[in-house]
Amino acid sequence: MLELKNISFGADSDGKKVEIVRDISLTVPDNKFVVITGPNGGGKSTLAKIIAGIERNTAGSIIFNGEDITEKSITERARLGIGFAFQQPVRFKGLTVLDLLRIAAGRPIKMDAACEYLSEVGLCAKDYINREVNASLSGGELKRIEIATVLARDVKLALFDEPEAGIDLWSFNNLIRIFEKLRESDKERTIVVISHQERILNIADEIIVLADGRVEKQGSKDEILPEIIGTKYAAGECYKLTEGVKGNA
Repeated sequence: MLELKNISFGADSDGKKVEIVRDISLTVPDNKFVVITGPNGGGKSTLAKIIAGIERNTAGSIIFNGEDITEKSITERARLGIGFAFQQPVRFKGLTVLDLLRIAAGRPIKMDAACEYLSEVGLCAKDYINREVNASLSGGELKRIEIATVLARDVKLALFDEPEAGIDLWSFNNLIRIFEKLRESDKERTIVVISHQERILNIADEIIVLADGRVEKQGSKDEILPEIIGTKYAAGECYKLTEGVKGNA
């Protein structure tokens, strides 16, 4: 279980201290699909990076499976089972998909195991296993490969920061199917997704709404989703997917 206790985060902007996350306390239950949503600039991505250890909170503490990880590095948190997928996956010239999966797993996984991870995210293994992780891959392909690396690491807590960012409608539909499959089949991993897309919100077991750096609402999908559709929480981007998918930090 993940517990955040009085988490705050501030950054300097033009010589002034700006509070981005403000005294957040919440609990993320085990083995659930949780979506953190809210208007742009509300602190969603920052909070995910704080959990992963990419950003360091300026106040408060983080407890993961009963252990205080507040002072632990991103590497130490990764070893404890926390994985993070960026909005824009990194491309690595000269590195193959198989290499990337082996690095993510932290062990010399065999070809058939690597192919299984790719199959789980809807990619034909023989077409991708030896491809370079470079500009020849589309945004949607990179997203799915990054999800495969998270699966290969066998993390306990998987964080996805606006996975819909920068991909087309077809890729988004595939992404939804992957998340639906993970929600139904993966009962030993907690998944936290930062998103404001209604189709992702509809997959959630629980929804957390952040606005102005604070938790405005938290509860089950059936409780929270009807309250936020068409409200200020959709500011900057409509919850309903129309012609394409855009990402916002």
